[in-house]
Amino acid sequence: MPTEKHGVGRPLGERVRGALRDWSVPRQVRGQDAERAAAESEGSRRLRPRLEEADRVGTSICPYCAVGCGQLVYARGNQVIAIEGDPRNPINQGTLCPKGSATFGWMQNPNRLTTVKYRAPFSDHWEERPLTWAMEQIAQRIKKTRDATFVKTIEDGVPVNHTTGIAELGGATLDNEENYLIKKLLAGGLGMIWIENQARI
Repeated sequence: MPTEKHGVGRPLGERVRGALRDWSVPRQVRGQDAERAAAESEGSRRLRPRLEEADRVGTSICPYCAVGCGQLVYARGNQVIAIEGDPRNPINQGTLCPKGSATFGWMQNPNRLTTVKYRAPFSDHWEERPLTWAMEQIAQRIKKTRDATFVKTIEDGVPVNHTTGIAELGGATLDNEENYLIKKLLAGGLGMIWIENQARI
């Protein structure tokens, strides 16, 4: 019972003797090694390392923002069992913000979506579709919208070569190089002018 575990219900003398037995000061006075045996207690001997069951550890980058905090990913077999900050990383030095600390939770969440979901117009349910199908749909719809809304010149004849029919919102995990390439593709290639990034919102 929980009361017996914490000593409640045992005779007072036995509880006092147990406390003295676990207290490190009497053992240190008797000359025991202050850094080892004298510092141990019944409770500390039962403690086990939190990640003792992990058989390997890998490094990763937090997926939440462009800071790029380092993470240690602990696994047993093919199952991730813990994620924490990497103390060797010069950016976060082992710390993680609340979002980064929640990486393990969303990664192992049974409700996490891992397949493409599509709901057709006027449909009342979602369907699973292949990723290749979804990428092709996105490409075709971008081309169709651009062709229908592309403006070469404005009223006074000034060339603009743009479309206001498509907007883009980038993710905060994108680095400078990725944002550069996205800007070149969307603005220079497709003529989009509504380009924004989640990190600024």
